Amino acid sequence: MLRSVAMTGRTFFVFAALCFAAPVAAWADHPGQAKLVDEVAHDTGKDPAALNALLDEAQRQQTIIDAMNRPAEAKPWSDYRQIFMTQARIDAGVAFYRDHQALLEQIGAKYGVAPQYIVAILGVETFYGRNTGKYKVLDALVTLGLYYPPRATFFRSELKTLLELPDSQLAGPLDTLNGSYAGAQGWGQFMPSSIRDFAVDEDGDGRIDLQNSLPDILGSVANYFAKHGWVAGAPVAARAQPDAAAKALTVKDSTPQWTIEQLEAWGYAPLQHLDPGAMSSLQTFQGANGPEYWYTFQNFYVITRYNRSPMYAMAVHQLAQAIVDGVNDQESATR
Repeated sequence: MLRSVAMTGRTFFVFAALCFAAPVAAWADHPGQAKLVDEVAHDTGKDPAALNALLDEAQRQQTIIDAMNRPAEAKPWSDYRQIFMTQARIDAGVAFYRDHQALLEQIGAKYGVAPQYIVAILGVETFYGRNTGKYKVLDALVTLGLYYPPRATFFRSELKTLLELPDSQLAGPLDTLNGSYAGAQGWGQFMPSSIRDFAVDEDGDGRIDLQNSLPDILGSVANYFAKHGWVAGAPVAARAQPDAAAKALTVKDSTPQWTIEQLEAWGYAPLQHLDPGAMSSLQTFQGANGPEYWYTFQNFYVITRYNRSPMYAMAVHQLAQAIVDGVNDQESATR
């Protein structure tokens, strides 16, 4: 028995290497990592060893998967609205607007986007930059792209895009970036593909910095809206009142598909003057006092390109309205 397990020094060294080195390498490789690295290296010319080193440091985080499985959008509108329409968030938005009014109005005019909606996006996403996320972006996208089958296709694509982005489009070294549990970054919470496609170097310093450059942050949100079809001066949403015989409608998304005139003929009366020929959708929200019916227009649809939830778009709209009302009230009081 003792003889059968006896080893020379060289044999023991090989045995130890197999026992201890191999498991470390296997643990470091995430599922699909080799293929992902090959694709990024092929498409960008980046060093595979450097890419592997980055990914080897990323960790699967169960808390990220848990957060993905309980989105805020699962709440009814009456509860969801209370998250964002707080007096503290409105007051902070008014203060932010007034502190940066010249820059906001300059960017709003350049891109044709109402400044209060740029501010409201920052308010809903990160409380005006105060909470940009606690997760490492690499951890989030590795977890969701390589370990979360329900959304793996989307998040793997975002992980690949992140690895492909040049340093000039990131707020810092890739392995130091923090963001949301979904891998979104900066004050406006841009996913990697949105940084690639819509982020802008508004301050002209040769770098896109969505964490530290306010011109880049505001310009990127405005450009995102503009590129998705924002219509300057057009409405976003307006209340509707159904009558007892109103036609039941099946609404798949917020794409404008009926005229106001048609919806009114089906029993949904506007509570303010609207262009009868304007194209609209009709959204129903479960409010604190029962169902709420809203005409929603092209600009509402544009907000849903930022986040597909109609409740998200309505929260942005109502926060924007509260902010601009607060700004106007303060300006009137100082005249």
